[in-house]
Amino acid sequence: MAINVQTRGHSARVAVSGRFDFQVHRDFKDAYTPLLDNAAVSEIEVEMSKVDYMDSAALGMLLLLSECAHVANKPVVLANASGTVSRVLKIANFSKIFNIKSVV
Repeated sequence: MAINVQTRGHSARVAVSGRFDFQVHRDFKDAYTPLLDNAAVSEIEVEMSKVDYMDSAALGMLLLLSECAHVANKPVVLANASGTVSRVLKIANFSKIFNIKSVV
């Protein structure tokens, strides 16, 4: 699993690749926490095009990010999930919590 953070203007992107599971919870939290504290960032996008596996712990990490971002008044967008990952998000009804977008 690799996590890459980029900030452009008022938007920050957390790109996740590989397995998104409990083993990366610390790295994922360490990636997004500074973005919540950064007044210049007004939106956080989690880029998921290269995630090939996610489990319930990953869903929990996304929910925790959502809660923390809500307190900071920063929307979270889940972007470009495909295949199994997209189906997991759909089954978990994450579209009710997150803005989920795909670029075709």
